[in-house]
Amino acid sequence: MNSSAEQSPLGKPAPYIDQYDASLLFPISRAPKRLEVGISGALPFLGADLWTAFELSWLNPRGKPQVALAHITVPAESTHIVESKSFKLYLNSFTNTRCIDAQEVRERIRTDISAAVWRGGAVQSTVGVKLLLPDMFDREPVHEIDGLSLDRLDIECTRYSPAPELLKSNKEEAPVSEVLCSNLLKSNCLVTGQPDWASVQISYTGPQIEQEGLLQYLVSFRNHNEFHEQCVERIYMDLWTRCQPHKLSVYARYTRRGGLDINPFRTSSPQPLPANIRTARQ
Repeated sequence: MNSSAEQSPLGKPAPYIDQYDASLLFPISRAPKRLEVGISGALPFLGADLWTAFELSWLNPRGKPQVALAHITVPAESTHIVESKSFKLYLNSFTNTRCIDAQEVRERIRTDISAAVWRGGAVQSTVGVKLLLPDMFDREPVHEIDGLSLDRLDIECTRYSPAPELLKSNKEEAPVSEVLCSNLLKSNCLVTGQPDWASVQISYTGPQIEQEGLLQYLVSFRNHNEFHEQCVERIYMDLWTRCQPHKLSVYARYTRRGGLDINPFRTSSPQPLPANIRTARQ
């Protein structure tokens, strides 16, 4: 069955379904976009996509509405992503659905998203789901991405489609370890062209990356049409191949649309996932 982005609910009128329906989820294969950036066979990175759902509600057995936030972790090795509008429609389908408790809701989401991102294939790693009930809302912090801000640089920007040739590193000097960040990453939805805004953190060890060129490169995504996960993997692969770091991590936090934010993380070496803590713009 074809699952291209053009066949998804994006940019099309969609009925509001308020009874649980897992068939609303629309998986899209990761493979074609990965081939575009030179990824075939074994993945050159580890990581996950960290989702936050801000609009989740269901009914308890007596019909009283319940609300929660959800943190959902989709492993990078999964064969598919879930198109975000379909994810929103799926979560909306819980609205008038009676569930025993939050645990039932959590298990349904975990089972359904796991099935979607592996698209009927062998499940190599399951999706993580954590529900935060209202008594936990006040513990949710707001924190900006850590690192030396590239945005301090007074640079001229003339490229607004991805320009990996802007990336350079100094391979003649001793390697360095740096954490760099920027709030200037912006791309567009692959289907609708609607803007997607993000902050990005780049952590690496290796030849020092020329910072002005790196910032110009990140700005060059400004008119580029691609899903969040695909943009982060493109950035990772461009840095990995052109700057040749020994270790590399790329983490982006995108502002929410439709009550969802998506925050992809890709890394060359095993390490704990970043805490799913939203930035002020999210």
